[in-house]
Amino acid sequence: MSVAFTKEGDHEAAAADLPDRPISPHPNLVTAKGLAAIDKALAAARAAYSAAQAGGEVQADRTAMARATRDLRYYSARRGNAQLVEPDPASDTVQFGRKVTFEREDGRRQTYAIVGEDEADPAKGSVSYISPLAQALLGKSVGDTAVVAGAEVEVVEVG
Repeated sequence: MSVAFTKEGDHEAAAADLPDRPISPHPNLVTAKGLAAIDKALAAARAAYSAAQAGGEVQADRTAMARATRDLRYYSARRGNAQLVEPDPASDTVQFGRKVTFEREDGRRQTYAIVGEDEADPAKGSVSYISPLAQALLGKSVGDTAVVAGAEVEVVEVG
């Protein structure tokens, strides 16, 4: 079929039907920093939604409204089920909200903070508490070993 016989609005309508962002089935554990990030994202989503409504963008750009609505639903749900978890300062074990440094068999040391799903960013040194890495290290203390990615690692620092 020739492009001349399609409506330009069809592409816009398809883009406006954005799927919802998936909500994890796991408890939404968050650090204080993670909770602040959710609050900030929720405020931005509310502002985008208001701007799309007030600016008349609903008719002009349905994708802006769809994006704002989707983000508002997602961050409202994440804020609604967020569970703030503070690490026990008296404990010397790897736990949610703390950093752990471990040494691999080849001598490399790596440090990660164990955080909630929404704030995890391995490239910036944080992993989700449900990740295999975190699951292998949670509850360990300095000197303990764990198997990570099929290789043994030793916990050398918990902070």
